[in-house]
Order: sequence, then structure tokens, then C-alpha cells
Amino acid sequence: MSCAPTSSGAPEMEGGGSGEDRFIARYFRPIAGSQGALGLLDDAALLSPPPGCDLVLTKDAVVAGVHFFPDDPPAAIARKALRVNLSDLAAKGAAPVGALMAIALPKGTPDAWMEAFAAGLGADADAFSCPILGGDTVSTPGPVTITITALGVVPKGEFVPRTGAQAGMAIFVSGTIGDAALGLRLRQDGDAPAFAGLSGEQRAHLLDRYLNPQPRLALAPVLRRHAASAMDVSDGLAGDLAKMLSASGCGGKVEARRVPLSAAAAASVKADPALFAVALSGGDDYEILACVPHAAVPQFTLEAAQAGVPVALIGETRAGSGLDVTDAGGHPLDLGSGSYSHF
Repeated sequence: MSCAPTSSGAPEMEGGGSGEDRFIARYFRPIAGSQGALGLLDDAALLSPPPGCDLVLTKDAVVAGVHFFPDDPPAAIARKALRVNLSDLAAKGAAPVGALMAIALPKGTPDAWMEAFAAGLGADADAFSCPILGGDTVSTPGPVTITITALGVVPKGEFVPRTGAQAGMAIFVSGTIGDAALGLRLRQDGDAPAFAGLSGEQRAHLLDRYLNPQPRLALAPVLRRHAASAMDVSDGLAGDLAKMLSASGCGGKVEARRVPLSAAAAASVKADPALFAVALSGGDDYEILACVPHAAVPQFTLEAAQAGVPVALIGETRAGSGLDVTDAGGHPLDLGSGSYSHF
């Protein structure tokens, strides 16, 4: 992509100010290096969209006790808050250009917690070229809550929607599925028989996949070139794919045996076959689902591999409605609701 953001200059920080001003200056101004952030001294940031590009905006919130454990490392919480938004941009074929963050913290949050949070956020902002442009800081009597609005760009007309799938297309998913959901189960009940036979490396893999999602930004340009429809897997593969097919006005079939599992997930499912449904319907994978015309399948697969992102063909779209997930014998699997729901 040739799009590159442009922005205005940043003024210098003045001394004094309110407690909130000093809080922002201490923890967030050092990681807001983009000129468009205006030194975090204003009520808004300033960006000029790159010529020839459309702006893509997404917002996700993470809440202690819902999306992460309150005792998770602060840097990991910051990374997850940013990365779940970057995953949405990736699924739309977009490259990030910046983010706004609102954070609600209990009074008395330790300095060390804030320092680690800001360091983790700043490191990811640099790593993913997504500078922090501003936001808001407030106190709360409730749990830590972080809301991020991520901004990205795509060349005009190349946004990848949920709504573009048609009957007779290949259904792909990136990476491996179920690791995060099983990592959550492992975190909740590490002594469960399903996890007893896992190696230390396998246990660490599942725990890390829950704690540190990996946004597939490298796949974004490949999606723009070849995918008719795409979305990320945040609430569960089966449920999220059903949402995308419904938005596109078609149905689909997935062969469960084709869904890629990591060695750690496969070992857990072998020990407890009931966990296969958890893997297919659990959230937090942040992999990419894509519907690709069959003529483009070889090139899509090749370019994904060249981008360093493994993809697997797991099914096909069809006329009608609904999603069928079948076992090796072609029998339908009961996955319940198919995904996590907040309500």
C-alpha cells in the first residue's frame, strides 16, 4: 500500500495543569510521538487522510473480568486492547494510521501498573505503526475499562466488507482456531484432565494466545486483492462465520476436520473431545475469515504464505441461508449458539 498519513506539527508541553494533565503528561505523552497527536495538549487530534485512500474506523472495548483477568500483566492488557482493534482493520484490508484511547481506572491505581501499561501500549503502537493520537482518562468505581478507536486506510474502493460473499466461494480461515478459548479454560482450571498431558510449551502456547492476540495485518493487502468478504474471529469461528454469511445473504458449509488446530489444541481435544465444540465456538482467536472466489484460491493461498500467514480452506458458501458444520462422516455438529455473546 502506498498510503501514508500526513499530519500537523505538535506544540511543546507546558508545566503545571490539573492532576489529569500531569497524569497524561507522565504516562501517555511519551508514547504519543505522532505529530497528529498535537502533544496531547488539545481536545482532538489532527490527521490528513492520504490521497487516494478511504478512512476505516473501528472501536472495541475491553473490560476487566470480561475480556481479561484483573491480575493480568498491565502490558498484556494494553496490547490486547490495541490488537483487537487492529484485527478489525486487518479484516477490512486496512493499514493502521492511529488510535484514540479512553481508559477508566479505579482511584489509587499504582504507578507501577500505569508505567507497565503505558510501556506495553507504546511498544505495540510502534510495532504496528499505529500511534496513539489522544483520548480520555477518567476514574471509575468499577473495573478497569479500556476503549480504543482505531483508524486505518485502504485505497479507494478496496475496502473488504462482510457483505460480499456469494454462493460457490471458498471459505478460508487464517492461523489456528480455538487456542484462545482453550487458553481461557486452562487459566480457569489448569488441573482439568484435558490439559494434564500437555507439555510446558503447549500450555504456554494456549495461555499466550488468550493473552496476546496476533492481528493479521500482513494479510490485509492479500484480502484486498482476492477476498470478496472478510471479518475477524472475535466471538467464535462458527458464530462469526454465520454472521458474515447472513450479512452477505448466503449460506455455507464447513467441514470441521479441515479447521486448523495447533498441536496444543489438538492434544487437548484428543484428551477431551467435548473441547472441540469449545474450540469452534469460543472467542478471542482474532484470526481472519475470508470468502474467496474459486478462481482466486491458488493466488490467495500463495500470497498469504508469502506474507507469512497460514490459511486453510475449511468450506464453501452456498445458496440459501444458515451454516452447516459437519463431522468427518458428514453429520451435523451441535455447537450451541456457535459464539460468545455479551447479551
